[in-house]
Amino acid sequence: MQEQTKRSRMWFLGLALFIVGSLFAACGSDDEDSTAADDSSAEDSEAADSDEAETDDAGGDDAAEAEDASGDDGGDAGDGEYEVFALLPQGNDQPYGTTYLPPMEAKADELGINLTITNSQYDADKQASECETAVAASPDLIILWPAVGDTVRPCLEAANDAGIPVTVTNSDVNPEDQDLTAAYSGPDTYGQGVASAELMCEFAGGDDIGIIMVNGLTGNSTAIDREAGFEETVAEQCPNVEILARQPGNWNKDESQIAASEMITAVGAENIQGVYAADDTMVAGVIDALKARDIDPSTLIVTSIGNTFLGNPLVVSGELDGTVFQSSSWDGEHAITVAHEVLTGSPSDRIVEFMPSVKVTEENADAPEVAPEW
Repeated sequence: MQEQTKRSRMWFLGLALFIVGSLFAACGSDDEDSTAADDSSAEDSEAADSDEAETDDAGGDDAAEAEDASGDDGGDAGDGEYEVFALLPQGNDQPYGTTYLPPMEAKADELGINLTITNSQYDADKQASECETAVAASPDLIILWPAVGDTVRPCLEAANDAGIPVTVTNSDVNPEDQDLTAAYSGPDTYGQGVASAELMCEFAGGDDIGIIMVNGLTGNSTAIDREAGFEETVAEQCPNVEILARQPGNWNKDESQIAASEMITAVGAENIQGVYAADDTMVAGVIDALKARDIDPSTLIVTSIGNTFLGNPLVVSGELDGTVFQSSSWDGEHAITVAHEVLTGSPSDRIVEFMPSVKVTEENADAPEVAPEW
């Protein structure tokens, strides 16, 4: 009986060992399969990463080739695309701006320049705000037509600090601010005043005459330069011409008529033999003021600047003795060509391109080369 019991225990022990061994074998097989699966998954992942890397490299090469091609095409069209802000004080709200903008925009398209144009309407604070916006946008260049010349230095300093070149159009900045700009294109505003004064001196001969002067917007650099050019030339070439009174007409016909009327009252019509106005719009207002006082403008010596659609007929009629031609289309186009020269050439010296100042009298008022544009 004891022997039988012993054999039974041995049988159960063997069975237990067999079961445990089977379990270990099964676990070992699962671990190997899991490890193999993990290894296989890792290899697949590495292969996928490798394929993705090759795809990215190929895409990078394609992008680089496209960029090179784009660069070549851009060079042919105008040395690439440039972002430029044009901060102007007028636009389609003024006759000059209406004929200034189309050639400006056409030349910009031709040279691959994307323009963002603002119009401050001669409001210095508004232009300062527009300049802040422009500098924050980090364009390749800023074109500035100063609304008020002695207020633009903070704008120029901000652009300079940001590494943005500034070119000036139509009305140059004050001499002390010019080192903050890369170029100027537009009328020789001082020279225009000189030319109008030379006309006055020529028509006056050696006679002693008294004149009234109507200037542009106070603080505007064009107004300042034209006034200085006229006054200094008269003092030098014909001191027999005396400036009896002066007032700003603010580039406005109605305001100029009022200003002229006040000066006629102040100095006496009998003492006035001549008039200088800083542009044709204002001289038209002065002529209206003279007529309102029953003064025939053709009996006075009257000179101006512009040869505009308003001024040219006055030259033909003899009411305006002489003016100085200013081309708005030249002005707008050259604002872009000079900007492009700065963008593509990085000149070390400040570029200055003056518009020719052509005197217009009754003799050449109908010549095609001085045909009015605005």
